[in-house]
Amino acid sequence: MSPPPTAARPARPDRLHQRGGAAPAKVRGCGARPGRADQGHSHRSRANTRGKRSNRVHSPLIGGRGRAARCARRTRQRRAGRAVAGRKRGYSGNAALPHRLRSGIRHTVRSVKRRALVITLAVVFLLAGGGLGAAWAYGRSLDHHLARTNAFAGLPSERPTETVTGALNILVLGSDSRDPDSTTDSRTDTIMLVHVDADHQHAYSISIPRDTWVYVPESADGRNGGTKAKINAAYAWGGTPLVVQTVERYTGVRIDHVVLVDFAGFARITDALGGVDMYVDQSITSIHPPYRKFTKGEHHFTGAEALDYVRQRYQFKDGDFTREKHQQAFLKALMDKAASTGTLTDPVRLNAFLQAVTRSVTVDEDFDLVDTALALRDLRANDITFLTSPSTGTATVDGQSVVEPDTVKAKALYAAVRDDTVAQWVAAQASR
Repeated sequence: MSPPPTAARPARPDRLHQRGGAAPAKVRGCGARPGRADQGHSHRSRANTRGKRSNRVHSPLIGGRGRAARCARRTRQRRAGRAVAGRKRGYSGNAALPHRLRSGIRHTVRSVKRRALVITLAVVFLLAGGGLGAAWAYGRSLDHHLARTNAFAGLPSERPTETVTGALNILVLGSDSRDPDSTTDSRTDTIMLVHVDADHQHAYSISIPRDTWVYVPESADGRNGGTKAKINAAYAWGGTPLVVQTVERYTGVRIDHVVLVDFAGFARITDALGGVDMYVDQSITSIHPPYRKFTKGEHHFTGAEALDYVRQRYQFKDGDFTREKHQQAFLKALMDKAASTGTLTDPVRLNAFLQAVTRSVTVDEDFDLVDTALALRDLRANDITFLTSPSTGTATVDGQSVVEPDTVKAKALYAAVRDDTVAQWVAAQASR
């Protein structure tokens, strides 16, 4: 039995015009876009007739074979030739490229700029105010990643009342442990009451020495407290809620929000900003490994160096009081660096700084980062006055070295905080 006759092979479309047929339609990549009829006879259609290869699409964009690939290759060659010709005419850079390539490059550059702008606007939003949706979303993302604690759990109903609408009182705690629920044998080396005026144009950061001898209320479990002790013992005995209760009882000021920062976090934030500049007022050797030597004069500190320096106290005559001054100087340097032009205009550094902050702090459950940032958008380091809670000096109680509060001056200061008249209190102290 003879084999069936072989079907005649159809003529190639691109050779029809050699036999008197019509000229072939131009294929995309060779100067014209295919019409709907041309699209019907596409590489995808031919590929679908080849069994296992039916899912392959031969496109000139991905190096396909056949006539389309040759057209794409010739197009690239023509564009390269135009670029060479452009350079010969004296053009340089993108101007020597074909129009389509120049458009693509401009689109890419605009995309990069837009991404950088989103981050920059986020900082402007957080530090200087703003209302763009991208910045708002970025701020909400940062707020979502903040660790939170129930800082007001179990507080008695007879808390101090709010006396001035709009003023803010934020308790800032610095600790070796960021976990507010695991405070056994922990102490808060830094206790600051930050008061923001009702018009949000000025703030006062009042450092309360950690050895201040005050009454610490009984802890929730009833095992500790109910006696006088160093104020930082409240954190070990009852965590953040007992610190809030102790500070409110001592000052008579209602705490609106709580921010806890672990010491390792200070180092991360500092490094994210590229370090800080500080003045060392006395040459000392650190008591902590690797026993750094800090010489008197101006220094640029990394995070670890700055943290090591502000933790020293035994080398100074007034111990904890000098350490508090150094902590305040460090916070001011940190704020100056965060608000500097170099940080605000560097999207990478800016984003690293904000991410480091969110990884290093714990806030109360009602704290809203975006709302707080908007409320404090006009504040800068120069708008913050650093104070220390009044005291009469150190004393020895039950074999412990403690700081004795100056009850008269402290009462006047915290009354000014409640009444939002701290500026007048500061002016009165300066005139004496």
